[in-house]
Amino acid sequence: MKIFWTLLRRELTAVFLSLTGYVIIAAVTLLTGLSFVVLVQNLGTDPSPMPVTEMFYRTYFFWLIVLLATPVITMRLFALEKASGTFETLMTTQVGDAQVVAAKFLGALIFYLVAWLPLLACLFIIRHFTQQNSALDAGTVGGMFLGILLTGGLFLSLGCFASSLTRSQVAAAVISFALGVSLFALGFLAAAMPSAAQWQAQVISYFNLFEQLHDFARGVVDTRAVVFYVSATFLFLFLTLRVVESRRWK
Repeated sequence: MKIFWTLLRRELTAVFLSLTGYVIIAAVTLLTGLSFVVLVQNLGTDPSPMPVTEMFYRTYFFWLIVLLATPVITMRLFALEKASGTFETLMTTQVGDAQVVAAKFLGALIFYLVAWLPLLACLFIIRHFTQQNSALDAGTVGGMFLGILLTGGLFLSLGCFASSLTRSQVAAAVISFALGVSLFALGFLAAAMPSAAQWQAQVISYFNLFEQLHDFARGVVDTRAVVFYVSATFLFLFLTLRVVESRRWK
């Protein structure tokens, strides 16, 4: 475990001491603030029948942040080290492949969650100006951040996999973005398909990311959605591990 924590500290230091990290946080804060400006303008003085957290998920700002931020966060994880030659040096030390993958993923996930912290300030502002007490209800806020965590974990695992495939950060970001957009499009397909009893429709329904996030935003935790996100995340981390281990075969 000491090796793992050393690797995790190394990843967190690299991202929090870089200009790129703070640019990402500033961009996420800007887009989050813009989304709540739009929400405040739409709400006006009229009461809303749904929690403001659910209204936030219904905007495209949330998905814009996820689709753009996760490739930028993860593109450097493996690609930069391969390009600079430090990856080979790291892997010749007494560290396990699984430890390296887990540390890089967890470091990216922690940074991703930190970038979302300004969202709490937006909720305070919404509560103050619209008198929506539900904006800071423990259940809805907890469900919202659980949705952010699970969604971020899935898209960051896509980015880890993409970064492990190449030495180019740009190529890693493009591959990660393409995989993320494909998963996003599956969500549209799942939402558009009729709720038929056919097994194809039932399988596709698991990719209905929009409805799952709306449940989280209402404070409703569906274990099926949690299992889907966790399973998909571990699948792409497993693929990343296989790519990292493939260097031994060459």
